[in-house]
Amino acid sequence: MTRYGLQFLGILLGLAAWAGCSNPTDSVSSSSVVSVEPRVEIPPEIAAALKKIDEAGAYAPPDIPVRVDTNYAYTPSDVRPFGYVEPFKRHFLQQLEYTGPGRAIPEPDHVDTVKIGFIGPIESTVSVATGGKSHEEPLGTKMLKGCQLAIEQANAKGGYFKRGIPFELVVKNDNGLWGASGNEIIDLAYRQKVWAILGTIDGANSHIAIRVGLKIEIPMINTGDTDPTFIETNIPWVIRTIGDDRQQSYLLVDYLIRKLGFKRVGIIRASNRYGRFGVREINDSSRRLGCPIVIEMAYPVGSEDFSLQLERLKKENLDAVIHWGNDVEGAKILNEMRTLGMAQPYFACDRCVSDNFLKIAGKNAEGVICSYPWNPKNDSPQLAEFRKAFKARFNEEPETYAAHAYDGMNMILWAIQTAGLNRARIRDMFAYRTTPWKGATGDIQLSAALDDVGEVFLAKCENDDWHYYSRKDLNIPSGPLPENPRPTASLPQ
Repeated sequence: MTRYGLQFLGILLGLAAWAGCSNPTDSVSSSSVVSVEPRVEIPPEIAAALKKIDEAGAYAPPDIPVRVDTNYAYTPSDVRPFGYVEPFKRHFLQQLEYTGPGRAIPEPDHVDTVKIGFIGPIESTVSVATGGKSHEEPLGTKMLKGCQLAIEQANAKGGYFKRGIPFELVVKNDNGLWGASGNEIIDLAYRQKVWAILGTIDGANSHIAIRVGLKIEIPMINTGDTDPTFIETNIPWVIRTIGDDRQQSYLLVDYLIRKLGFKRVGIIRASNRYGRFGVREINDSSRRLGCPIVIEMAYPVGSEDFSLQLERLKKENLDAVIHWGNDVEGAKILNEMRTLGMAQPYFACDRCVSDNFLKIAGKNAEGVICSYPWNPKNDSPQLAEFRKAFKARFNEEPETYAAHAYDGMNMILWAIQTAGLNRARIRDMFAYRTTPWKGATGDIQLSAALDDVGEVFLAKCENDDWHYYSRKDLNIPSGPLPENPRPTASLPQ
């Protein structure tokens, strides 16, 4: 058995060992019916779902039709797999059910605080996934601050309304070791007795964490991992509230190929999972549109010299270059490109939308376009209030990981206030909610697969600042395209 197989076996053995430990169901009251706090806003579909859940009894699943989407993640018809052949089955369209008895478990008799778990990269370590020193601590620290602010605001309003007790955030470091990440989930669920878990960022660690969460049966909300395959694990306890790299890639490809008419595009990316999986939909979509990626080069995370990769890109006479990796490497690659005389338009992923990128790239940053999961300059009152509160609490401006974590944590808090202290019911609040969540990052609309399919944007550097453009701004159609042959001409400029 491989080392990773032994680690995962250790996780499973750990689950069995912990099974005899106390958990949130050790001391329970006699009634399983949870009354909804009148101070909580309940959409009509959730009110109906709660009624059905209570009517179902102790061991039967509620009589609620599963949601079925007609299109997965708004994939345009001409870039779908098997585009001209109808497959026997299309995956990720029908909502997964939870049919276990967990909804019948009453609230504990005695609870001092309502604990919610957090796992994210907040302390430096060595990562098996990256093959070296971890590099996501700045992102994880911001994510933690967003969660802390949401918890503090909820407690200032009265905490868990039904009991009049505070919420408590239990923090764990995602140290980049696959087996250890699973152990942290076990500790949160059984020793700390949390009701839901928010995290993490690294794609590989997230996959391990949610598989352990499946065995435990605990809601796991992700606000920082944009790996398209994360939600494709078909785990009914998993929810993601950030637009993933699939959504962002569709917009980027639509802009590059349909609108600008570029035919020869090259990719330079990080050699880790984030880079590998981040460009998969770019590769697939471009190929299906008749303009396959000409060349793809990878570099180790933390590299300083990109001459080998760029010399090979330069030889291909490209129309544009796409980078997928962290902001530091992205800026250094751009600077080296310009030094080599490569004047092609430069496109990148959302991690490059940062002040750090602008500082390192300098004047070369002008005109750079990146995909982005939301519009940080929207004029919603939710964003204005969040920005003001975050700056007052931490004396700094919030960024994307803080904002998405803030929204995700507020959704957890809402689900707990609505469903009560019952993990299965908390999960149901996400599964049966069809009304978009009005958050700081915009409208969060969950698909049947419980993935955020809200609007994504392109961020363009103009005059040393980022400006954000929607599909409507760019005159690019949204949603599935008509069932017709692949276009041969680009859209107008």
